[in-house]
Amino acid sequence: MDPAPVLAARTVRIVPTTVRTGGDGAFAPKDLALVTNAIDRALCTGLSDRFRIAAPNEPADLVVHAAVTDIVATNRAAAATSTVASLGGLVAQIPMPRLPIGLGGLAVEAEAVGADGSQKAAMLWSRGANMLTTKASVSTVGDAYSLSSAFGADLSRTLIGGKDPFKETMLMPSMQKIKASLGGAPKYEACKAFGSAPGIRGAIAGQLGLPPDWTDKGAAASQQ
Repeated sequence: MDPAPVLAARTVRIVPTTVRTGGDGAFAPKDLALVTNAIDRALCTGLSDRFRIAAPNEPADLVVHAAVTDIVATNRAAAATSTVASLGGLVAQIPMPRLPIGLGGLAVEAEAVGADGSQKAAMLWSRGANMLTTKASVSTVGDAYSLSSAFGADLSRTLIGGKDPFKETMLMPSMQKIKASLGGAPKYEACKAFGSAPGIRGAIAGQLGLPPDWTDKGAAASQQ
């Protein structure tokens, strides 16, 4: 990162996330679109805490673009088994961790480019699902979808603070971020292109292990 121009920036334009993984043929296009749009939505919401989000045809101090470089598929059978065990644990009031098999993952590259066309910041990011904090979802991209919001949050914190996000203390989410996560209207008009978050319906569906596309309708164009 070049901190000076990043911290001086006031506007950001988000280029829709693309997929650059040789294994993309293993996933349905609609599932890949769900993951990439979830990344864009998370970035738009996160960056709105400090930046004004510019429309696609507007100039901006920074242009942010991410690319998915790898998705590790979630084993649907193992996820279904984990969900059944977890629901049984809720009834018996016994916390049940997820089965440590068939866990998925996500890897993303991203950059922020200045108005002069030069790169001002970049991030290589990858993470796998874990037994305790990643809810099982009966979808091959279930874990990648869950992790997309974590990537969006980490890149947003990097560009907002101009620092390594993994060395900073986590802060309470802003009111605009809470509103957007509950399915409310985003702070900036440009963010509406990425659709609304599933909100409470998505949280309930996550507890039941339902595929993300049951509650997340994707980008605004897809919803229409």
